Amino acid sequence: MIARHFAILLPLAQYSYDSISDSSPFFYDSLDSATMAGLFILVVVSLIGAFVHYRMMACVKKFSTESCSLTGVQVARRMLDAHGLHHVQITHVSGQLTDHYNPVSRTVNLSDSVFREATVAAMAVAAHECGHAVQHAAAYPWLAMRSRMVPLVNIGAHLGQFVLMAGLVLIAAGGSTMVAWFGLILFASSTIFALVTLPVEFDASRRALAWLNRVGLASPTAHRHAESALNWAAMTYVAAALSSIAMLAYYALRLLSASSRSRR
Repeated sequence: MIARHFAILLPLAQYSYDSISDSSPFFYDSLDSATMAGLFILVVVSLIGAFVHYRMMACVKKFSTESCSLTGVQVARRMLDAHGLHHVQITHVSGQLTDHYNPVSRTVNLSDSVFREATVAAMAVAAHECGHAVQHAAAYPWLAMRSRMVPLVNIGAHLGQFVLMAGLVLIAAGGSTMVAWFGLILFASSTIFALVTLPVEFDASRRALAWLNRVGLASPTAHRHAESALNWAAMTYVAAALSSIAMLAYYALRLLSASSRSRR
């Protein structure tokens, strides 16, 4: 998927109350060096993420005005057929940048603008999503690993934060750190998933650009622009992975700090 729900600033907003309320079980007399380090990491990663997201959206907007000979759905059909994937269907989904490949239904799902428009941006996105279909057909190991991780990540993403917070409450009450560490492990599954996603996305773009270059569907200029758009789109996944790592580090530092104080 080219675009994801991008909420890289969420950690700062989520825990801002925790830093100023003395009624919180996570409040301490002063911010120690570990907590300050975690907050600094979050700020830096948030700024990086905001910049990458801005650049990606700017590229999409710019190259959405540059004409191409085929619409996104036509590009997708040609690429799929060229790889013998005649059985893979192309469907239309509402929204903007909601494009994705569904390995369960074996469908390439294209958003409004990508499906209908004949632009460089639509061509790049459609080819990228077809790159995932080609990965699936070729049993690309990183894609297979990511698919197997989905059930675990769904559990970890939903329960990890709540279990971790419950564990921190127990620590503040003088209890064991075991629950908090278990919550951190659950939460870490989403970080691992974000890292596994990186080679999947970069490889899909590589396959898309290689095919576009091989068939000569785009002019040299259009090909460079498609490459630029896909590179910035891929960088949003890098930023998302950094955000997940930063959040995990922040939680770990808070847990270590809470554990240290509970032993005093």
